[in-house]
Amino acid sequence: MLLKQRAFVPTPPELQVQISDLEPEEGATCYNGLMEDGRSMDIHGSSRASRRCSMPRQLGHWSCSSSSPICTWQDEYCADIFFIELGFSIDNSQGFNVGTSGAKIFSGSAEEQFGYTVQQFSNSQGKWLLVGSPWKGYNQNRKGEIYKCEVNKPGTSCQALNLQNSVDMPKISNSNNINMSLGLTLTPTTKNNGFMTCGPLWAQLCGSLYFYPGICAEVSVMQYAVDTSFEFYLNSFQTKQSMIKAASNIQQKQGLETNTFRAIDFARKEAFLAKNGGRPGATKVMVVVTDGESHDANLRKTVIPACESQNITRFGIAVLGYYLRNDIDTSKLIAEIKSIASNPSEKYFFNVSEEATLIEIVGTLGDRIFNIEGVGKGTGDNFKMEMSQVGFSAHQTRNKDLILLGAAGAYNWIGTVVHQTAQKSDILPKTAFEKVLEDRNHSSLLGYSVSSVTDGSSEFYVAGAPRAVHRGQVVVYTINSQGQPVIKDSQRGDQIGSYFGSVLCPVDVDADGVTDLLLVGAPMYMSEEKSETGRVYLFTITKGILSNQGFLEGSQKNARFGTAITVVPDLNMDGFSDVVVGAPMEGNGQGAIYVYYGDGKTIRKQSSQKIIGTKLDPAMKYFGRSLDGRGDINEDSIPDVTVGAFGKVVQLWSRAVAVVTAKVSFTPDKISILSKPCRYSGRQVSCFKAKVCFSATFKPTNPLGPVDIKYNLNLDADLQSSRVSPRGHFSNMDRFIQKDISVSAQDICEEHDVYVQETPDLVNSIALRVDVVLSYPDANPVLDVFSPNAWEFFIPFSKDCGQDEVCFSDLVLSVESEQKLGKTPLVVSQNKKRLSFTVTVMNRKENAYNARVSVSYSRNLFYASFTPLIDGTEVKCTLMKDSDTLTCQVSYPALRTDQLVSFVVNFDFNMNQLQKDANVVFEALSDSTEETLADNMFSISIPVQYNSEIILSRESNLGVYLLEKEDNFATTMKGYKDIGPDFNFNLKVSTGTVPVSLIYLTVSLPKSTRAGNPLLYTTSIKPSPAEKIHCADSNQIDPFKIIQKPYTAQFTEESFRGTEELNCKTATCWSMKCVLKDLEGKNDYYVNVTTNIWNGTFAMADFQYVVLSVRADIETSQPDLLFIEQKNLKVEVKVSKPGAKGDVPVGVIAGSVIGGLLLLALAVALLWKLGFFKRKYQPLMKNDENAAEHQELQENSEAP
Repeated sequence: MLLKQRAFVPTPPELQVQISDLEPEEGATCYNGLMEDGRSMDIHGSSRASRRCSMPRQLGHWSCSSSSPICTWQDEYCADIFFIELGFSIDNSQGFNVGTSGAKIFSGSAEEQFGYTVQQFSNSQGKWLLVGSPWKGYNQNRKGEIYKCEVNKPGTSCQALNLQNSVDMPKISNSNNINMSLGLTLTPTTKNNGFMTCGPLWAQLCGSLYFYPGICAEVSVMQYAVDTSFEFYLNSFQTKQSMIKAASNIQQKQGLETNTFRAIDFARKEAFLAKNGGRPGATKVMVVVTDGESHDANLRKTVIPACESQNITRFGIAVLGYYLRNDIDTSKLIAEIKSIASNPSEKYFFNVSEEATLIEIVGTLGDRIFNIEGVGKGTGDNFKMEMSQVGFSAHQTRNKDLILLGAAGAYNWIGTVVHQTAQKSDILPKTAFEKVLEDRNHSSLLGYSVSSVTDGSSEFYVAGAPRAVHRGQVVVYTINSQGQPVIKDSQRGDQIGSYFGSVLCPVDVDADGVTDLLLVGAPMYMSEEKSETGRVYLFTITKGILSNQGFLEGSQKNARFGTAITVVPDLNMDGFSDVVVGAPMEGNGQGAIYVYYGDGKTIRKQSSQKIIGTKLDPAMKYFGRSLDGRGDINEDSIPDVTVGAFGKVVQLWSRAVAVVTAKVSFTPDKISILSKPCRYSGRQVSCFKAKVCFSATFKPTNPLGPVDIKYNLNLDADLQSSRVSPRGHFSNMDRFIQKDISVSAQDICEEHDVYVQETPDLVNSIALRVDVVLSYPDANPVLDVFSPNAWEFFIPFSKDCGQDEVCFSDLVLSVESEQKLGKTPLVVSQNKKRLSFTVTVMNRKENAYNARVSVSYSRNLFYASFTPLIDGTEVKCTLMKDSDTLTCQVSYPALRTDQLVSFVVNFDFNMNQLQKDANVVFEALSDSTEETLADNMFSISIPVQYNSEIILSRESNLGVYLLEKEDNFATTMKGYKDIGPDFNFNLKVSTGTVPVSLIYLTVSLPKSTRAGNPLLYTTSIKPSPAEKIHCADSNQIDPFKIIQKPYTAQFTEESFRGTEELNCKTATCWSMKCVLKDLEGKNDYYVNVTTNIWNGTFAMADFQYVVLSVRADIETSQPDLLFIEQKNLKVEVKVSKPGAKGDVPVGVIAGSVIGGLLLLALAVALLWKLGFFKRKYQPLMKNDENAAEHQELQENSEAP
């Protein structure tokens, strides 16, 4: 049985469908129910007939009464109620904080679940609350009920609309609205300005079984002996009682022959005709009862196959009484009747010992027939819409003719969605969502919630499946021109059992007709403390694609935050829609609601208000189980919030908004130290008067207030210290004073005397801070929390600028970056994100009072700090509220003539706002008259690139492959192992802290050599997680279908000598591109590739070794903004052929030749140096000549 737990509020264990005359199998109990004390009933039963409820599939009709303004649309599962006199309208007026004072509480039966659903409603008769009480009638018959509670009249009583009997189906036999729980679903229908309520446990009785829904097959009876005739037809009777009465008057036919097979053939041809009550598409069942063997058994071979061809299920019943009484062998009769019955015979064949015992098998026979009728098969294990619980959720789409109805129990509780129009009901088939859900255990519960979103031109339908893969899932789809559903996107929850997708809430924040956010509740999300805190996820929608934008989270344990979510059209009147979230289990089941305000195209993730149920009623339980806030109930132009609880509904009144503004004027406007006109504490002192004026604007503009406030005045609030003497006192001899005042649109003023104390600091202005708060917390109007509630005003001392006190200053601004900046982008990473500027301001002329430097900067920066240089000059930097502007006061109150001040401003890059340029503008300003403005401004634009912190790594199972014997390879591949060894590798993409939503990973694998021989054969590619990674790989996985049939490969001889690596340059590759989307920080993502190396190619090739190389390349979707340090890597395996002769490298040959020539040259040089190449004849001749000449000279010298 399927319990509707959209509100996730604990309900008594008795909420079960009671099925009479059914003996459930062992272990059959409820599923995902909750008991009143909050304990879970997580049940897995095997008796499916008792586990789920569903709705019939008939079209409906309008039922109107002249005495009542209410018309009822009676369709297959829901009552669609609308009021004719005046349509339901939502005043999109503005409003603010939800008040608790004066809240109106309506009470009903907690046992009947009063408050389970709630909806605001209005017509000419008044403003109402519609309250669902789905267990109305507890504990006898939980038909359910809708109550009408009038909110603008005295009293807190509610009137039942008495709709229970309106949803019955008078044209459906055995219809049953017992325990149908009308009011489990309650939703507006804007087309008819009405509302729709559903009772998804509406049932139909088939025999002893309840189907939710199920259409009973009416019974026809035909008698035969020698000839065949009808006793009555399928359409002869509408009730079981009238049929039984007619059957009791049947007279038995007599004859000499029993022509069983002629009778079967006659029934096949005539009984199921439309004129006799047959219906197209209905299950055909034939029951044959006989007490003797046939005389036309020769017709069996043609008659039984003809029945099979028309899908007629046949039950055969052999009555053995005559045979047993006369001691006749029954084996032939039993064999014949078994041949008539459908297979398997143990399910479709019966025999009884005598006629009177037929009554004993009626129950079993009926159950088996109803089982066939209900599911279309005799197994009872494959339900379609019988237990669908259509109307479990409902939503009217932008196309006002179309209503989406969730059928969470359809198709064995996989679930589906019914598209309902006034003309027809389209039930989306099981195949529409089967693939995206990956449902393996028949319990996704698609249709638990339904909704729709729009981009302004197209509408996309959304369905929640909180049990899909145990984590929950949201599916976005459209309907194409052929009427077929097309899946656009899906998102799964983060945690098992969180019930992600149980609640859907689209939000158009800026009211431009485009859905800005889809809020998805996961109320059972468990915190680190293992308690069901709950979450609400935020998704933006772009052409039907969901992008995760974070989440809202409850603050208390076991709160089940996100059980109910509603949009309120602008509570704080800033032009943006707001959101209220229920946490009904917070505070031990007392409950609370949280208010979140819209901001631009999103909502603020910090709640602005929290209301606890016990503040309204100490006995409150499950406050926040249901919500509505679309209407202005008390007609004050502000939408009001309605909250359902356990047995109660609370109407909260939103309060008007007051924006208070404070102004202060001083008399005199400067403090004169020389003038001391006032007497204070027995001394003459300087003094001045502070005139404090308040005014207010109100939203809505009528009424105009007033608002009662308390205001505090505080002198020199930033100098509060026990060691700091105040520079001024009020007449109460303190620096503080508090007053009450009532503020309206006109200024209201009060004066206060301020006495200046003796102080060494006569340069800095005296500050007066004004703070305002409400006088009474429950007052109406209330102060706008997003507008200023504190101001600071300053009164200066007299200026030193000559007699005219008109100062002409000349500020000169210079800015230098502490980083080396150029044309190349500045690289930003998590550890290197500081950007600092040294700012110098100089005044060349008269005093510059209130000198300051205004710094504006782009959103990819945020202000970090400032550092004044050590020269004693005061610098104070303040970040302006709600703006990207920094103001640094310089030497306040005055930057004197020729004074120079320097300080450092530090920014950090905002890693959640990535932009290509960082822009900073500095401007020097003062309250003095500036003559030269050209040197007062400095702007800089810095190109930026961010380190994505993406790391690509790999693992492989094979680094070196030694080729076996050359002739040991297969040419016929009967399996992957015949190809060659496995070469498997795993690519891991690791993310860092920088948000990167989209990455492209390209894997290039060598497919074949240049000669056409295959290299790698890809057998599988498995990304993980599969929902985050999509790889375009279908054509390259097992292209030869070797897993299905043998493949014969051909190899040719080829030489790899001179080739060191087989890669995409030296071989033919195929590339696979994987898209990684919606990545989370600090996480790992994997692509596992399984291949086989073709043995035959390398066995036929001539080589000693060669490297087989796979290349992986990775880049972000914005490579000019987000870069990856290591963009590619290789996955290599070295293939070696033992015994192959090695190559003599060309380099070795060239080196040898050059080396030989060098050795020869060295030898020649050495021989030459030793004189080996010199001629000896000429020196010998020269020596002889020299000797002769010497002898001649000697002889001449001896002569007298």
